[in-house]
Amino acid sequence: MKISDTKKLAAITAAFFITVTAFSGCSESANSSQTTSSVSQAAKSDINASIAAEDIDVGYDEESSVGITFADGSAAIDGEGATVEGETVTISQAGTYILSGTATNGRIIVSADKTAEIKLIFNGVDITCADNAPLLVSKAKKVYIVLKDGTENVLTDSASYSLGEDDSNTDGAIFSKADLTINGSGTLTVNANYKHGIVSKDDLVITDGNINVTSASTAMEGKDSVKISGGTFNISAGTNGIKSTNTEASDKGFISVTGGSFTVVANNDAFEAETVLSIEDGSFDITTGGGSANASMKSDGTPNRNWHNNMGNGGGGPNGMGRPDDNGNGTGGDPPAMPTADNTGLTIEATANTTTDSDSTSTSAKALKAGSEVNISGGEFKIDSADDSVHSNGNIVITGGNISVASGDNGMHANGNLTISDGTVDIKKSYEGIEGSIVTIDGGTISVAASDDGINCAGGSDTGSTDRMGADQFSAQEGVELNINGGTVTIDADGDGLDSNGNFTMAGGTVYVCGPTNGGNGALDYNGTATVTGGTLIACGAVGMEEGFGDNSTQYSVLHDLGSTVSANEKLTITDSDGKEILSFTPTKTWQSVVFTSADLKKGETYTITAGSQSETVTIDGIVTSNSKGKNFGRGHGGGRGF
Repeated sequence: MKISDTKKLAAITAAFFITVTAFSGCSESANSSQTTSSVSQAAKSDINASIAAEDIDVGYDEESSVGITFADGSAAIDGEGATVEGETVTISQAGTYILSGTATNGRIIVSADKTAEIKLIFNGVDITCADNAPLLVSKAKKVYIVLKDGTENVLTDSASYSLGEDDSNTDGAIFSKADLTINGSGTLTVNANYKHGIVSKDDLVITDGNINVTSASTAMEGKDSVKISGGTFNISAGTNGIKSTNTEASDKGFISVTGGSFTVVANNDAFEAETVLSIEDGSFDITTGGGSANASMKSDGTPNRNWHNNMGNGGGGPNGMGRPDDNGNGTGGDPPAMPTADNTGLTIEATANTTTDSDSTSTSAKALKAGSEVNISGGEFKIDSADDSVHSNGNIVITGGNISVASGDNGMHANGNLTISDGTVDIKKSYEGIEGSIVTIDGGTISVAASDDGINCAGGSDTGSTDRMGADQFSAQEGVELNINGGTVTIDADGDGLDSNGNFTMAGGTVYVCGPTNGGNGALDYNGTATVTGGTLIACGAVGMEEGFGDNSTQYSVLHDLGSTVSANEKLTITDSDGKEILSFTPTKTWQSVVFTSADLKKGETYTITAGSQSETVTIDGIVTSNSKGKNFGRGHGGGRGF
């Protein structure tokens, strides 16, 4: 019986769609990273994320297939191409093999010609191996695992392997030295007590299936690439969730996700790509390092050096980063518990994933991480991470998706450039919300809650030390910019609201800043120039370090200090001489200084600022109007006041 030609046609159609989708965003690449190697400069346009029709095809000819049935300490083989010794089955010829039954100490070994393509139909197979990988692909061109609809399939290894010279690098319950594809609508459960769950030393492709992996180390790894277009994934990992590790070429070492549902709990990084992490669609529920309550960064900006000791149980501790209380102490709250691996005998230990680069050696528990570019164009994300929620050693490009994060360090961090042009970004908790050398916002809806800076632009890496990216500097950094051209941005920051160690340019969009309550920070802070040519902004904060826009602007702006502090949750309104409301905002913290700009402001007009019981007027008499006596008397660097 053939199962079935119609499925093959459907697979070809689906593969065409995935190929078109995978390349549709190729032009959406960010500016090149400041690093020098070709790998670190790789972008989405450099990778081949297409999926072949064969990777989706679940059809096979049952009559010509070889049946393998495990039972009673042995295996019965119906057909040619495989041999059995005890409970160990060795497949040596190309073809389709249907696997079923239970082996209490068995293995499947694929050792065929390097040109052979082999399809393994998992039809209710349960294999436990006491001293090696339950499935080892030692030689083949490509192996397909098809999870037959309605079946439960389980592979379990032990905590130690007995390895020889030929298989000395075997370190996964499913370990393949060839390309590996998993598809079909059945269920696969992998209990990896030794190290990794599913490993391909070439490409790992998954297009469907209900896949559950509990691993002592990494759950799923494809050295050259990981491509996922569908499936439901439940992952509990002692170190990393899903990763790709090839460092030798810019078109390898990437992860591409175009669909699927993911629940990932990892002690270290959830998704880690050596080059590019590209996500176009899917749903993601991610917890790393015990979650944001187990913060890697203290509220004073110094590393919480003991945080990784709490990763295994999601513990927090008194030094965890939260919004500081009135005494400046972190208030992290109760930590989430890491899930347990029921019925596997596996205990996940807190194993630190130590990443070494030219700048630092650090433990990493990031949710979405890439060496050169993170590119998100769609998907639904719920992230709770002890470390950065989205991190790239190069660039980050956001063109869509709904991203909700709680971070124990930065919400989004790019060593290079960070660009948001569409989508929803909701950073509910962070040390610093959005950080990059050049941050450009062209669109989207963005909200940030940060215990330090809301948006921070600075050169350097994220080291969590005195030379941490974004540490206060007093001279402008070349090549560092904050550009807001569109979108809606809402910031709630205990440090600086918008902070650029270089220039700040606003040409469009709507920005609300609920800034610091202490005079050592400002709602706006920049070391170069601040220029506004369009858009709307209201930024409230304390007096002392307040700054406004410079007189090189073309749109009128006001920096105004009220006579006394305004209580939290009092509505601020700016009205014209006819009583028409021009702007309004309700800060959730106390404030006294406000910066505002709008295309509706006119020279010579008088406006009334009302907040709580206070009401003061200001007349626009220049491109910048200010009464501030704070930092530089309220002037922008390179600019001036209009009075």
